[in-house]
Amino acid sequence: MSSLLNKSEQIAAYLLNIGAVALRPQEPFTWTSGIKSPIYCDNRLTMSYPEVRNYIADAFAELITSQYPDAEVIAGTATAGIPHAAWVAQKLNLPMAYIRDKAKGHGKQNQIEGLIASGQKVIVIEDLISTGGSSIKAAQAVQEAGGNPLAVLAIFSYELDRATEAFTAAGVPLHSLSNYNTLIDVALTQGKIAENDVELLRSWRKDPAAFGV
Repeated sequence: MSSLLNKSEQIAAYLLNIGAVALRPQEPFTWTSGIKSPIYCDNRLTMSYPEVRNYIADAFAELITSQYPDAEVIAGTATAGIPHAAWVAQKLNLPMAYIRDKAKGHGKQNQIEGLIASGQKVIVIEDLISTGGSSIKAAQAVQEAGGNPLAVLAIFSYELDRATEAFTAAGVPLHSLSNYNTLIDVALTQGKIAENDVELLRSWRKDPAAFGV
């Protein structure tokens, strides 16, 4: 990869090049909600590429060190955030935990696996931010366990207004290593989309419900 790319651009390029992100402005994907989307993102693929996952872990670690140096626990969301949280925790030599979307229905009925002690400062690691609902629930689970969720950190964000508003309302800071607008710029530079696709792609972020209707 070119050394001229910044981290956000580099990660967008990685996601495009390994097929973790696909753009189909003319033949949109359909989400389970019924919304038509020109983008499909599966960041689980990053696990299979050591160079990519290591770059992502380094970027997370650098962000945490610079902005949240007092972090005490790295917690991944189940399931896609778990491996990235483990790699980041290893780099920072910090304890690691993971958070289910809901408590188990048997045994100790844990929602959080691993130890989060009362008052501990926690960074939540997520792979993707769409509407933000599941990530905010994970941060709230940390609070309910007595921890202090400092922020949610994600590999990629669709940059939907709904997510921004939800995180603001919840009082939880959000940082993503890369994002939708950066991805479009990189995809155009790489020739993966045409110039006349750009306006259509950007219009989806502004009003996803109206796209392809």
